[in-house]
Amino acid sequence: MNFLKSTFFILLFLTSIHGFCQYTDVINSNRPGASRSAFSVGTNVAQIEIGPYFVKEKRTPAAAYEVSGFGIDIAARYGFLLEELEFNVEGTYQNDSKTFTSNISTDSKRANFKFLAFGLKYLVYDPNKNAEEEKPDLYSWKANRKFKWNSLIPAVSAYLGGNFDTETNPYTAPGIEGFSPKIMIATQNNFNGGWVFVMNLIMDRIGTDQSDFSYILTLTRSLSPEWVIFGETQGIQSDFYADNLFRFGGAYLMKKDFQLDTAITFNTKDTPSVFNISFGASYRLDFHKDKDKSDDINNGDSVEEEARRQKNKEGRKRRLKDDLKTTDPIEKGKKREIDFDDD
Repeated sequence: MNFLKSTFFILLFLTSIHGFCQYTDVINSNRPGASRSAFSVGTNVAQIEIGPYFVKEKRTPAAAYEVSGFGIDIAARYGFLLEELEFNVEGTYQNDSKTFTSNISTDSKRANFKFLAFGLKYLVYDPNKNAEEEKPDLYSWKANRKFKWNSLIPAVSAYLGGNFDTETNPYTAPGIEGFSPKIMIATQNNFNGGWVFVMNLIMDRIGTDQSDFSYILTLTRSLSPEWVIFGETQGIQSDFYADNLFRFGGAYLMKKDFQLDTAITFNTKDTPSVFNISFGASYRLDFHKDKDKSDDINNGDSVEEEARRQKNKEGRKRRLKDDLKTTDPIEKGKKREIDFDDD
């Protein structure tokens, strides 16, 4: 299935869980989809996302084989320095049995990271950053849910990182090992009615014999403050592996810092066919603090300094009042200059 067909499919039928801003009152998880939100988790927020899964693959044409096993997706995210900046580590570890079903049946056990990557993601552009908050129409439900053309302008983030592959990894092409660069562009549109559309364009293992290009399109629909359903399509293209994967699932917010999710993954070909079932969870440690507005009001001064300044101001007023009783105009002017220079 080509890119246009995949795009049409996702826009019609699909619906992942992604946040609407940098820091949110509830957890902002990338699970259960494979795409990455354009937004970070927020400064001083540490978050872990984990998802065990069962995998079943079957190749019908020669050389025919079957794969059966399990794996786990792991991601750790941390926001620091800037609201727009996030450091993350992500990986997928799989353990399975690969059985060739030709004339001579052979079985092999495999276990390794299918990928292990780390990098920085930075929000380059947020269309709502300097926009005034739009007040709801208290008299029209329809007006609050109508389509807004400015929502077509997406938030855009850039990712720069790298993969680390071990020697003789059964899930990578021969000769792939060590560090290789990875870059990504992530966009996100937030629409009325609880819809979110995310697109990722990824170049992986750049400069190696397994230089992958992939895209991920994700559409989310919030059914309630707790329930979200999603769907996405993922296209992968390289000399080593090519596929079009589809995912459907949902997530449930148990607490503001804890989310559960589930999803299925499948494709439409037999070289090989893929079917995965995953169950996952996301949890965050929230140490985020908003900027203290009193710092702006007092220009960074302490309470004691502000009290001292007010006391000096009152003292100057009293001295000035006494000075006005002086009959000598020259002496009066001198005292005024001294009083106003005193802090």
